[in-house]
Amino acid sequence: MRRPTRQQIRRPRSRDGIAVIELAVCLPLLVLILMGTIESCRMIQLKQNLTVTAYEGARVGTVPGSTAGSVLTQCELLLTDRGISNYQIAMSQNPTTLKPGDDFTVTVSAGCDANSLVGAVFYQGRTLSESVVLRAQ
Repeated sequence: MRRPTRQQIRRPRSRDGIAVIELAVCLPLLVLILMGTIESCRMIQLKQNLTVTAYEGARVGTVPGSTAGSVLTQCELLLTDRGISNYQIAMSQNPTTLKPGDDFTVTVSAGCDANSLVGAVFYQGRTLSESVVLRAQ
């Protein structure tokens, strides 16, 4: 067998420079996608938490003998426990005036800026709101 000469032996080219350029181009895009995913998931979680809070508030409000204070206390307890800030709670009417068969609506809203994990880049200045309507017992 014949040995190759020096001209025939090729050294592999270094790809270090190309890898750095690929990283510099792709990394910002990957970070942007990651931050967008994290923020979108947090906003979905926030909306779900607002729905649960509005439902629990409406459930408490439709029980005979409940007051506006008991509805607010229930909603505030859930929102505080879930770490939600900058929220507003509204009721369609005072629960003490409900008659059986009346609809009772609780609306819970929260600002996205105060409840984002990564600074609300994509949801800046927006407010999420959820309403639940239950019939009084």
